[in-house]
Amino acid sequence: MPASFLLELRTSAEAAKAAETSFRQEAARRIAALEQDRAFAFRRLNLMQVTADAIDAAESEDIAVASAFAALRSRLGWNADSDARLEVISHFGPVVQAMYRNSSGDQSANIHAALAEFEHWYSETRGSSFWALFEQQIPDTPVVDF
Repeated sequence: MPASFLLELRTSAEAAKAAETSFRQEAARRIAALEQDRAFAFRRLNLMQVTADAIDAAESEDIAVASAFAALRSRLGWNADSDARLEVISHFGPVVQAMYRNSSGDQSANIHAALAEFEHWYSETRGSSFWALFEQQIPDTPVVDF
């Protein structure tokens, strides 16, 4: 059998292998991006639902904002404030206010804009997505029976 024939087959096989490897790597990157998009979308939904629930029970905007901030702290496991946490909470305020002011209407554009602005601010100042905060594992606390 001619050596050139086998070399051509080897070259073809190596090219197919490289194409498959490249495709698998791109598919893995795309799956990871879609997975992150899904996770962030559900985190966004869950936090906004908790925030909406806190706002619904409020009798005034001040109470709504305080309740929403408490819900945010709870969801993030923030038992104590720091300067960085207070900065996040204060920048989340316009989102809560937009939700409260539009709670009786059907105009969600203001809420979307406020949330997008908050997410952009967080990303620009912290270098990561706000929704990545929800990936922090909360350590188990041992149960002590007295």
